[in-house]
Amino acid sequence: MTTPHTRARRRDRRVYLRSHPLLFGLLAATRGRGVRRLGGTVLVHGADAYREALTRLPLDRTAAGTTGGAAREALGGAGGVLFDQEGGGHRADRRGLAGGLGAAGVDRLREVWRPLLVRGLAPLGRGGEVDAVALARELAGSVVCALLDSAADPRALARACAEAAAASVRDHLPGLPRPGAAAEAARSAERLRALLPDGDPLCAMLAVAAVNTTVAALPRAVAWCADAGLWGQAADAELRPLLARELLRVTAASPVLPRVAAADGVVGGSPVRGGDRLLLVARHAAQAHGRDPDGRCPAGPGVARLVFGAGPHACPGARLATAQLSDTLEALAPYRPVVTRSRVDRRAALPGWRELGLRAGTAGAPPAGTGAAAAGPPGLCPYRPGTAAGAGA
Repeated sequence: MTTPHTRARRRDRRVYLRSHPLLFGLLAATRGRGVRRLGGTVLVHGADAYREALTRLPLDRTAAGTTGGAAREALGGAGGVLFDQEGGGHRADRRGLAGGLGAAGVDRLREVWRPLLVRGLAPLGRGGEVDAVALARELAGSVVCALLDSAADPRALARACAEAAAASVRDHLPGLPRPGAAAEAARSAERLRALLPDGDPLCAMLAVAAVNTTVAALPRAVAWCADAGLWGQAADAELRPLLARELLRVTAASPVLPRVAAADGVVGGSPVRGGDRLLLVARHAAQAHGRDPDGRCPAGPGVARLVFGAGPHACPGARLATAQLSDTLEALAPYRPVVTRSRVDRRAALPGWRELGLRAGTAGAPPAGTGAAAAGPPGLCPYRPGTAAGAGA
């Protein structure tokens, strides 16, 4: 039976299968067990094992192929970029981010992105089309410029962040060496740092992370909302923040966290040796593959927040990401847009769309079972604890 969520899941699956088909095919084939070893690589799918790997297992945060290693590569080898830090330095930098990414900081940044949403979505009211990816890129670049007090052109900064991340990821992908990949990554890093105050590596890291996650997550979440007919929930002030968190859970902008064990340990009851490579599958840990998004019955925070990591190294931008998506859904809801075209970005660091065209849809009621009007009695949840609803992906 084809449901609105089936259509949404089918479209969203394309960003994985067309960007890294072998990797995500392998992850789908092995998700039946919470932890599975393939040679020197340990695949972690289960929520408890995923959390345990991030909070209890010693990790080498500078190893090649890890997020910290890729961050250093993206910034031309500069260290101290949060992802590669431990101990006091990491705690100090996170405290420094609290002002900009905490509740008060996010409220200030809202004054940057809300006018952009009004202007960027205006063509929908005239029967025109909007590219959600281009809008997300401008929004992300503008927010980063405001956050870092940069005078750079927001579009240029967003483009430089995307190029730096993509070049770094290509240089770290398994397989035969790619001619010129290292040189391309170095050039991309230099172009990015030239746009930021004093070329600060921490500022550059923030820019790369914020831009790439926003450009990957926001259009995918909007496409899911449109395909599944969730505009009724998006228009509801109480449901909208819950729906935003649910959409971030199922789209999982960073679906896999690559790590390297720094010492022997145990994850999910399975032994791990120092030097083992870990693939922590955030989308499976957060049940993105099996539980459809629903603001009326959201996954618990212990599961939903796993797409942002866990423990002291969890993403500090979770509040910002949720607020941006919630405001975007609010701005889009009156138009009830439909997707007119979508093209996968095969070069991006994170799975996402290169283009996502939107056009205003009809103003009628949402499809049965999807909008706020179909919520049923208060507190009624269509999911039973311990079960996963929806088609697997």
